[in-house]
Order: sequence, then C-alpha cells, then structure tokens
Amino acid sequence: MTFTRPRDLLAAAVGAALLVHLLARIGYGSVPPLPALAGTPLLAFAAAEAVLGFSLRDRIRHRPDTHPVQALTAAKAVALAKASSLAGALVSGAWLGVLAYVAPRSASFPAAASDTVAASVGAVCAALLVAAGLWLEHCCRTPDDPQQQRPSDADRH
Repeated sequence: MTFTRPRDLLAAAVGAALLVHLLARIGYGSVPPLPALAGTPLLAFAAAEAVLGFSLRDRIRHRPDTHPVQALTAAKAVALAKASSLAGALVSGAWLGVLAYVAPRSASFPAAASDTVAASVGAVCAALLVAAGLWLEHCCRTPDDPQQQRPSDADRH
C-alpha cells in the first residue's frame, strides 16, 4: 500500500470546489441557509483520529506500558486514514466552492453573509480531518528495523 500523496488530495479538493461552485452558481437561490456549525462533526472525527494516531504510534514503536498492535488493526487504521484524508479533501473542496461563491456576495445579501461563516467553519473542520487522516497514516508506519542499519564506511571496503 502506498502512502497518500498530497497531489491526489489537492486534485480531489480542486475538483470538488469547481463542481460545487458551478452548482452554487446554478441553484444557490433555491437552497435553504446553511447551518453555521454544519461542518463541526468533521472536527469530532479529526479529534478521534488524532488521538488514535498517538495511541497507535506508541504501540507500534513498542513504548513501555503499551500492547503490541496486531497487523490487521494497523491495516484497518491505515484504511481509515486514507479514506478520511480523501473524504476531508473532497468536503474541504466543496466548502471552498461554496465559500468562493458566497464570500463576494456577503456584503449584498444577508443569507450569503451567514453562509460565508458556515462555509468557513466547514472548510476549516474538513482541513483538520485531512490533517488528522495524514497524521494517522504517518503514525501507522513501522519504525526501521535496527538490524537493517546502513553499512559503515569500514564495511564497504
């Protein structure tokens, strides 16, 4: 399994932003106002993944007073991390697409002003989910095997 590449996440975010911005241009007038805290559930997921990352990192590195991690548990955590970072990138892009549409109109329309707050909160929470997913994926890396040290200069000759 390869590690998540930032360019893949960026491509997903940009694609979602463009699509949602286009949809907002077409049908924004028929959409009800966005709740200001609509994006905060992503913050709870981000916090849970960050805590899980710290816990798994200590267990994978065999820190004292920790139990070893089963391989299937680590694989599930990596799958969760990859899915969360991608989902966060898509949702972040969607919120940024909404924000790009409503922010210029916020001075003229009260609904756009409140939706600017909602889109900003959502974008920040989604970005935190991306960061937490990448952190969890990073924490699931195994440390280098001490037996496989680079050969010293004396061993090369």
